[in-house]
Amino acid sequence: MTALNERTAVQTKAAGQPRRRALPRVLNVASIVLGIGIWWALVALGLKIPSPPEVVDTARGLFSDGTLVTDILVSLARVLAGFALGTALAIPVGFLMGWYPVLRGLIEPWVQFFRTIPPLAIIPLAIVLMGIGEVPKIFVIFLAAFLACVIATFQGVVNVDRTLINAARVLGANDAVIFLRVVVPAGTPFILVGMRVGLGSAWATLVAAELIAAQQGLGFRMQNAQLYYDLPTIFVSLIAIGILGLLMDRLLLLAEHKLTGWQERR
Repeated sequence: MTALNERTAVQTKAAGQPRRRALPRVLNVASIVLGIGIWWALVALGLKIPSPPEVVDTARGLFSDGTLVTDILVSLARVLAGFALGTALAIPVGFLMGWYPVLRGLIEPWVQFFRTIPPLAIIPLAIVLMGIGEVPKIFVIFLAAFLACVIATFQGVVNVDRTLINAARVLGANDAVIFLRVVVPAGTPFILVGMRVGLGSAWATLVAAELIAAQQGLGFRMQNAQLYYDLPTIFVSLIAIGILGLLMDRLLLLAEHKLTGWQERR
């Protein structure tokens, strides 16, 4: 009888899983529809912003002449380059800061110092030192991604349960084994959260980065449209940045679920 009850409980739990997975998607769609409805209502109430059809028409025109596709590809390349370089450097630096107190004392003040400086304030220095090509644009995005990710990685290392490290030492593991088998897996959730925050910072910095003598890109298109009070084009660029950022965030979230499946989640 007990085995039958256990089997029934397992079957009930398995049957409920697809429902639980589908609920967030349904809520996401409902939220998007509600957001568009509120947008339309604000336009109807007299707020001086373009309506959804106006934005769609502008997006269609920018897409048909290739402007939107070109801007998306250019901005995406800048964000990916800066984000990839930032996280590639942030992860080892964060691990070193968390594992070695001496390096922590040397590096952490500089990390905290640069975190308080907005990327927009770095632009004049970047132009003077690096010119007006692609390098300063990518550098500003790199800095934003690096500073967000390095702190999360560092916190992931210092928050590793000491009991796990001590147990590994008792079993005869050396520092290299402890680092690879205990610290890295335990720090992975923090790294992925830091990457998601860094990705958001990279996209948020894009508009500032494209102030540097850009001729293409979503940030440049917004700034150019601002001069002519072209609100539909500004909305198209904003929505494109939001959609691209959301899609990339969802890819990182998927990687997080795959790499940290051992974690309990609500």
